Amino acid sequence: MTVIVILAMIFALLALRLYSVLGKRTGHEQQMPAPVDDRPSVTLTAPRPAIDARPDPVRVSESLMAPEAQTGIRAIIAADRNFDITRFLGGARTAYGMILEAFWQGDKDRLRPLCDDDVYAAFATAIDDRVAAGHVLENRLVRVDAARITDAFMNGSNAQVSVQFEADIAAITRDADGMVIAGSMEDAIPTREVWVFSRDTRSRTPDWILVATDEA
Repeated sequence: MTVIVILAMIFALLALRLYSVLGKRTGHEQQMPAPVDDRPSVTLTAPRPAIDARPDPVRVSESLMAPEAQTGIRAIIAADRNFDITRFLGGARTAYGMILEAFWQGDKDRLRPLCDDDVYAAFATAIDDRVAAGHVLENRLVRVDAARITDAFMNGSNAQVSVQFEADIAAITRDADGMVIAGSMEDAIPTREVWVFSRDTRSRTPDWILVATDEA
């Protein structure tokens, strides 16, 4: 009996000591982690519009286009989204050489699809007069130094662009006997002209035709 009482007192002392230790906060207790909010955040500010980094197709070097032609070029681009200044000038250079060569050689068939009726008629008449006089041209386009848009506008659905060409041309004219009556292949002649090209923007074909020529 005495032993049982002693054991009971020991258990009581142990329980009291455990309570005194476990019932108090020591500052080293492990904290339960706070719940994580994994919902996507929502911004209340309006998104900024994307900045278009593409260059303005009309703001090109003045060596390619006169500033006063910008308004007309913008109107052409609005009517034909495929219009490109650099590509157009490249095509204009090619057309300049093709038309001159066809005229010098008297090739009306090559000239016909490249010119409108009035320009073709003027070229054809000059060719006929040359043939009637027995004259033969031996001209050569040495180089095109510059091609620059000087004017542009829309006329209904028709786009018209004026291009100033600066070129060097070697020219010889021979008579019916083959004698040189004008020019020299040794000295190239500086030439400056303004040609006007036109295209119907409703057309599916990308072809431009020559509608006017003049000295610059």
